[in-house]
Amino acid sequence: MDITGAIALVTGANRGIGRRFVEQLLDQGAEKVYATARRPESIGFTDARVTPLHLDLLDEKSVSAAAAVAQDVTLLVNNAGISTGADLLTADLAMIRRDLETHLFGTLGVIRAFAPVLASNNGGAIVNVLSVLSWVATPGGSGSYSVAKAAEWNMTNGVRVELAGQKTLVQGVHLGAADTDMMAGRDAPKIDPADVARASLDGLRAGAIEVLVDDPSRFVKAALSGDPAQLYGPPSAS
Repeated sequence: MDITGAIALVTGANRGIGRRFVEQLLDQGAEKVYATARRPESIGFTDARVTPLHLDLLDEKSVSAAAAVAQDVTLLVNNAGISTGADLLTADLAMIRRDLETHLFGTLGVIRAFAPVLASNNGGAIVNVLSVLSWVATPGGSGSYSVAKAAEWNMTNGVRVELAGQKTLVQGVHLGAADTDMMAGRDAPKIDPADVARASLDGLRAGAIEVLVDDPSRFVKAALSGDPAQLYGPPSAS
């Protein structure tokens, strides 16, 4: 896919990886970018090619309204998300459901709304920003997020199959940790969120359906075919 002349819509565009996607799209010649957020007034771009839109993954009416406005979209970037920090065994189930509602059902709802738009514009492409936690669970409050991202990963695979007939490229992007507000306070190596956007857009040009942005994502993906002890080790002694 050629980014020059593309008309994109980016969810969660007011900060972090989403904001960097908007910047990279503009730098690489996109014709228009719909930058969406729950509070579009927080987006703050002055480039005339940026159109702020209200979109809340958990509000079906806002998703439908955005799709009705953005009928010219050729590239959909699903970046918006949350992290409740919920553990699977001790947290309120409502928090776990919120992670799943956002990352799985919310993202799927956006794809369902925009799939006909992309079909009418020669197929286009969809990018889902996923995580190394799609493939591995870690201690410290990421259990619910990991489950939600694992579900979103296989949903990405599922819609790829279903959208193949309309020639829509569906790309999953995996990374460890980026230097964003969501990761603030986490003691872990973090990459520049702009690197995520650049890697994804480079992948679109090459027709890549999966992009592994950093070493953690590459290591974990490679380890999936081996002994799980590579990732988890033996159970701790009681």
